[in-house]
Amino acid sequence: MMDRIPPRDGYGKALLKLAETNEKFIVLDGDVAKSTRTNWIRDKYPEKFIDIGISEQDLVGTASGLALTGMVPFATTYCVFLAGRAWDQIRTTVAYGDCNVKLAGAHAGINVGPDGASHQSMEDAALMRVLPNMMVVVPCDAIETEKAILAVADHQGPAFVRFGREAIPVVTDESTPFELGKARLVKDGNDLVIFANGPEVYEALKAEEELAKEGISAMVVDLHTIKPLDEEFVIAAAKKTGAVVTAEDHQITGALGGAVCECLSGNWPVPVVRVGMPDTFGESGKMEELMAKYGLDSVAIVKAAKKALAMKNR
Repeated sequence: MMDRIPPRDGYGKALLKLAETNEKFIVLDGDVAKSTRTNWIRDKYPEKFIDIGISEQDLVGTASGLALTGMVPFATTYCVFLAGRAWDQIRTTVAYGDCNVKLAGAHAGINVGPDGASHQSMEDAALMRVLPNMMVVVPCDAIETEKAILAVADHQGPAFVRFGREAIPVVTDESTPFELGKARLVKDGNDLVIFANGPEVYEALKAEEELAKEGISAMVVDLHTIKPLDEEFVIAAAKKTGAVVTAEDHQITGALGGAVCECLSGNWPVPVVRVGMPDTFGESGKMEELMAKYGLDSVAIVKAAKKALAMKNR
């Protein structure tokens, strides 16, 4: 039985480590400290915490100013507000200025469940990916979230990391390798490859087990860094298997699936079937129910895999 831990807990743990090891580190929060786990810093290291209030544009602008003084600021709030309300400041000040700001988008994806469409950030990775200079990272569980945050703290330049609220299965451990910009092979296979990130890595592993029962060998890859994409790995996996599925807790357009399709169309065209939010808004409900309804669960991945294989073999 896998442990289930909220990815935001991994964020909080990483912040505590940074507070102890990085004298330039500082956290800014948009009045949601308890929800984002930045209250762990506020309570233990109050000198490294600033509550900007419900003012996401000011959150990003202040973080940019601190970065220009040599600080390493983590601007933190709900993903939908960070990527949406502050996109102009992110574009013009952080990305265009190539500021060393770390953008932490909590409560990402359908994962927020009962909060409904207004808080289900399904477009953010696409908005961030299109910006020059911006790194985009989508870790798969709490442990990988912690590793991702520690890694982007050492990365010079803008970075956006999205992670969910609800507890999800932990599919990595402390020894699991993590490197920004490098895909991680979770399970090898020959018939097709499933590229996944965020909570979809767990769903991809469940799908792989179901496919194996039917004699289908699926490679599973944790493609946590959408930008820069590990194009060398993506192309090699497509060459080996000849069929691709992408799976993400995000709109089907513009993020992981879009990045993989753009890479392969110009280098090694093969059938690609994307699993993601089907160009619609979400609704209130339990996370598992919403994933099933909108085709984001392992059942949808199995169906996509069979479609990709049919296209490959026709």
